[in-house]
Amino acid sequence: MGTITRMWAEKGTRPRAIKQQQFNYTYIFGAVCPSRGVGVGLILPYANTDTMKIHLEYISAEIPKGKHAVIILDRAGWHTTKKLGKFKNLTLVPLPPTSPELNPCEQIWQKLRRDHFANRSFKDEKEIVDACCEAWNDFTENPETITNLCTRQWAVL
Repeated sequence: MGTITRMWAEKGTRPRAIKQQQFNYTYIFGAVCPSRGVGVGLILPYANTDTMKIHLEYISAEIPKGKHAVIILDRAGWHTTKKLGKFKNLTLVPLPPTSPELNPCEQIWQKLRRDHFANRSFKDEKEIVDACCEAWNDFTENPETITNLCTRQWAVL
């Protein structure tokens, strides 16, 4: 379901904006490395333990040989379950409860909603998936955007 955002309009007019009323879920699973300015993402139909495990396996495969990644997560049920297993080159660090503002990726989702999904309506699931792919690819094409948006001084080692 899209969002309504501000838009330019002639003074004194009331512009109309499109807002999707139907619900159809598609999820962007994304992770970034702010220091390298790179990101990996998957577009998946569900947000659950199985899809999270697929995402972590994908992240693990993309980590350069000899490197170790720290993944900062909120406390969604599919982020904290022991069913995810262990990875040799990943450490999962859950944030304190009810503190999504500490998660650097929250800014990514706000940017994607604002720049790619606001004031839009989609005719079918394929169009939603295509829009998600375009949004993620557009975001990850610019390493400087990833670094600027997702670097946190408290997370820099």
